[in-house]
Amino acid sequence: MSDSSSSTITIDAPLATVTAALFALENYPEWSSSIKSVEVVARDEAGRATKAKMTIDAGMMKDRVILVYDWSQAPATLSFSLDDADLLTGMDGSYTVAAIDEDSTQVTYELTVSLSMPIPAMMRQKAEKTTIDQALSQLKSALEA
Repeated sequence: MSDSSSSTITIDAPLATVTAALFALENYPEWSSSIKSVEVVARDEAGRATKAKMTIDAGMMKDRVILVYDWSQAPATLSFSLDDADLLTGMDGSYTVAAIDEDSTQVTYELTVSLSMPIPAMMRQKAEKTTIDQALSQLKSALEA
């Protein structure tokens, strides 16, 4: 992903617990304040969400989006890309997880967003970074509670 923003955090929870939280898209509104609703609209033969409608409210990034999920690198990486949106013209991201030891996991969230309105790159990247840092912090809080 070009011009993407990313952050990494260590969560004091086993890898399986972290991946379970990240793979349960329907539960994102329970731990992420920027994701207001999730409706899974398609699943693969393994029951994993391959397409989901989400309502997001992440500061200047407010939209209803349909994301397509790529499980080809799971469980190490869950990637997504934008299928449709009201305002965004692009949204590509991924969560990459790695066990540090049996009780802690490193999570890297990478995100690139394109907007239908002209926004300076610096402002877009700041919004991406804020969204990423907030999501990782909230995931950590939820899993370490």
